Amino acid sequence: MTVIDSGNAPSVPATKREVPPSMVERMTLILDAFDGRTCRLTLEEVACRTRLPRSTVHRILDQLVRLDWVNHASFGYCLGRRAMGVGGGDNGHGQIRAAAAPLLHDLHMQTGMVVHLTVLDGGDSLYLDKVGGRMAAALPSKVGGRVPAYTTAGGKAMLAWVDPEEVDSLYGQRLDRSTDRTITELTTLHQELNRIRQRRGLAFERGEAVRGVGCVGVAVRSADGPVAGISLCGDARTVQLERVAPLVVDAARAVTRTLHPEPVTPRRARRTAEIPETSWSTEALDQLLSVQSGQWL
Repeated sequence: MTVIDSGNAPSVPATKREVPPSMVERMTLILDAFDGRTCRLTLEEVACRTRLPRSTVHRILDQLVRLDWVNHASFGYCLGRRAMGVGGGDNGHGQIRAAAAPLLHDLHMQTGMVVHLTVLDGGDSLYLDKVGGRMAAALPSKVGGRVPAYTTAGGKAMLAWVDPEEVDSLYGQRLDRSTDRTITELTTLHQELNRIRQRRGLAFERGEAVRGVGCVGVAVRSADGPVAGISLCGDARTVQLERVAPLVVDAARAVTRTLHPEPVTPRRARRTAEIPETSWSTEALDQLLSVQSGQWL
């Protein structure tokens, strides 16, 4: 039977109304905003890139933070542990690895020690690269693996350039023990991070992550904070970490220049001077190390 329109029913528009993006589409837009070159964004920057309302972006980011897809820190937002490989890139990790690769090889060839490249992922150090000889097989570290950042030299070197309030939020009051030498008190960790800043970024550890292993690390930094950590590891009984430390400093500086060809001006004033441009002499290094009075041994 044919139904005849009486003319009282509302007319249907000739063109179909555009449907607003679904929640999944909006989440995808937000994750895609974190590209390889800019892995830390403010709320306003995310809203601008996605062209979504600021209130909508804020609400979805809060949900993503709770689910570990996104991390929120004092410097803004960055991709979290569940978003590795998501967001239109790899969180800049490929670029960091490419910039560091030749320096890591050189460090290993010069010292014979195991070299690590790490990035901060929440409160953990995430291993991006590992270069070493026979000793490398004896270390539990592996590319893609993670370890509490406060237990390693590379991790502590990065944490030293994170705001103290952010360090508190990362760990609360509990620091799990890896060995009998692991820092387990937040107050002690802050004292150690302050010593690292006084040493202009040099971090040391002996047996805090793995028994019998000693490491020296330095952070690669940008205007927004730590980008990565480079560390040398060896037998804690025989290795002279203070003697190879200048090599790690030079490598971190070279990677920084590759990633940031223009001079980097930090957004926040730091409590210590920048690492000097000249290579460190043995005398200058000994003077720097003296500020800790042997606390790292």
